[in-house]
Amino acid sequence: MKPDAQESASVKVRLDKWLWAARFYKTRGLSSEEIEKGRVRLNGQPVKPSKDVKAGDTVELRIGHEVRTVIVQALSGVRASVPVASLLFEETNASLTQRAANAEMRRLAPEPAHSLAQGRPTKRDRRDLQKTREPGAWNDRWSASLNED
Repeated sequence: MKPDAQESASVKVRLDKWLWAARFYKTRGLSSEEIEKGRVRLNGQPVKPSKDVKAGDTVELRIGHEVRTVIVQALSGVRASVPVASLLFEETNASLTQRAANAEMRRLAPEPAHSLAQGRPTKRDRRDLQKTREPGAWNDRWSASLNED
């Protein structure tokens, strides 16, 4: 075995630190939160942020409405540029096709705003609604004068 291969085999990196270094999350704190919320699985099991990652492990993570499955290729506890960080993992083909299908479904889905028949009521609409719901209720309940004649 080469000396660097021995050193890289003995390197231990926490899952939260690896996710941060691989640029899945902006901060290490965010990656820890997501792991604790159960949105990250290591080899199909829910884990804690302190779990050590090894090359060849499968990490399944949910970011927003996207689910990604990646295989750990290399370990690093240092955040680097995007080209370097992309060398730390390889996304599975099934994950890539599922993400592409989800993106296409979102693209073809109707715009939610188009389903609204009308927007916010105008002041005139509000007054008309109020008249139909409680005719004269305001004037019957309250008086501006002190005399109760």
